[in-house]
Amino acid sequence: MKNRVCELLGIKYPIFQGGMAWVSEAGLASAVSNAGGLGIIAAGAAPADYVKEQIRKAKSLTDKPFGVNIMLMSPFVDEIAQLCCDEGVKIVTTGAGTPSKYMEAFNTAGVKVIPLVPSVAIAKKMEKIGVAAVVAEGMEAGGHIGKLTTMALVPQVVDAVSIPVLAAGGIADGRGVAASFMLGAEGVQIGTRFLVATECWAHQNYKNAVIKAKDIDTVVTGNISGHPVRSLRNKLTTQYIALEKEEAMKEKPDIAALEAFAAGALRKAVVDGDVNEGSLMAGQVASMVTKEQTADEIIQEIWEKYTKLAGGA
Repeated sequence: MKNRVCELLGIKYPIFQGGMAWVSEAGLASAVSNAGGLGIIAAGAAPADYVKEQIRKAKSLTDKPFGVNIMLMSPFVDEIAQLCCDEGVKIVTTGAGTPSKYMEAFNTAGVKVIPLVPSVAIAKKMEKIGVAAVVAEGMEAGGHIGKLTTMALVPQVVDAVSIPVLAAGGIADGRGVAASFMLGAEGVQIGTRFLVATECWAHQNYKNAVIKAKDIDTVVTGNISGHPVRSLRNKLTTQYIALEKEEAMKEKPDIAALEAFAAGALRKAVVDGDVNEGSLMAGQVASMVTKEQTADEIIQEIWEKYTKLAGGA
């Protein structure tokens, strides 16, 4: 496809694989890139040595473009930003903050920066600091979310900036791609469906939970802390919501206690396969994800459906 996203990044399909902490490592990222999309390694809160290892592994597995997602609240963010420049990573996506501090270094190294944005105001700020594109993510997404839905957010961001916009949140098939393009987006970012890719190393229990999920099985926690997270309902979310209600009744809620309660929960799900007390982050499209496929099969199926809807374009 010829559009600004594909031409900017040198990819065949304007489909990003989401940078999911603990999930998006070199194996998955390289498989998505080899399939024609943009694979993304998630730095999360990992140290720079781990990220370097994943970057070099991805280079050994693909000669296609891939990116690194930098969580700007990470204690290792300075080291990881410099690492991406040193290792020749050409695409960086960012979340949980603004990349303005690193833009000069990124520009010097030829790194294209694509932040995730939850609002028009932040999208405008990102354009002003010189980013290459933005990902407008709606609250339908899994993991950390904003307040606006994808359908409401994307067209407003498209109208507000001149750089390319990708849509994220609630997209799992070609219909979601077609809808995103109708809203003015020039690409999409998909997380939940790639979570169950054959090449994804997430525990099989986690994948099975996503595959078995129904349409109403996700829930949002963390509202009173200001860091809402969408995941599949389980023992952890039930207990967390009960604690939130207790804290909300207090004059000064103990946010630290809530965060401590869920500490390490994502690792429990991804690595240990604990579907009861692990954080099974997934988007509202989880019920549309019904089988495990290779990254290539996922992308081809999505694009074939989009192409039919677009009249063979």
